[in-house]
Amino acid sequence: MKRNGLKRRADNRKTTKNFGLHLTLDGYFCDFKKLNDFALVARSLAELPLRMRMHPLCPPYVVEAAGNDKKDPGGFSGFVMIQESHISVHTFPRRRFVSIDVYSCRNFNTTPVISYFRKVFGIRKVETNIVVRGTEYPHANIA
Repeated sequence: MKRNGLKRRADNRKTTKNFGLHLTLDGYFCDFKKLNDFALVARSLAELPLRMRMHPLCPPYVVEAAGNDKKDPGGFSGFVMIQESHISVHTFPRRRFVSIDVYSCRNFNTTPVISYFRKVFGIRKVETNIVVRGTEYPHANIA
């Protein structure tokens, strides 16, 4: 299947056994204030696992990341380990950009996750990739 001229390998997740999915989401033209809100980044990392019916192993960890060059003007980076793997968020308020990873050893519906982050950070343009992970993981161990 093609979408926006790109093949979507994720469609295989319905027909092949696999270890899980890795969603990458890049958001453009985001709301500066939302990207620059430490508490909002932390809250999104606390809320999303519960919405996905997944299990946090620890509270979210968020830090302010100072800019280090022309490409990276600074923002917030956050991470939460979940029993099913992890979720990370990196904001770049001055570029109105956010980079997000959601990886789970459980297949999940990516559409509500994308919608959630669009709303949380006011993303106006989104670019996503879905990687099907562990296609050679022992099938006898996949529920």
